[in-house]
Amino acid sequence: MTDTALSVPASAVVSAVRPRAVTVAFAGLVTALGAGVAEGLLRAMRGGGEFGATATGLLPRLAIYLAVFGVALYMLNGSRIARAVLTVGIGVVGLVSLIIEPLAVVLSTDDFGTLFAGYTAESTVLASLRAVHVLAVVIAIPAMYTPAAHRWFTQR
Repeated sequence: MTDTALSVPASAVVSAVRPRAVTVAFAGLVTALGAGVAEGLLRAMRGGGEFGATATGLLPRLAIYLAVFGVALYMLNGSRIARAVLTVGIGVVGLVSLIIEPLAVVLSTDDFGTLFAGYTAESTVLASLRAVHVLAVVIAIPAMYTPAAHRWFTQR
């Protein structure tokens, strides 16, 4: 009698071990979400108006962040659909929304020296949070498409 478990090629066995790149992608997404929440809260507190009125504007943003976190959890567990949703939603739409405002400011100025003239500690923190947010997304999305991650997603 032959042992059928030994006759199965190793390439046919679905890997139960999550590749490091998928964990890196998840960590990048969580970092991006944290930076986005921190930026939103800082902007709301800085708004000058009543915090409750400004916080109401945060609710849709927080709902989106919670949804992204949920989709990221599905991705972490091997969902190809979640990976595709994150790629389009965060890697394209979200990234464009983060970059468009600073890019418009840079393109609308005639004197680049004036761009940094009014910087305060608070605006430096906001810019840093935005940079962390963008960098985390730029790390997370490609990490989901490394060869090991791609194999893992397609085997599931």
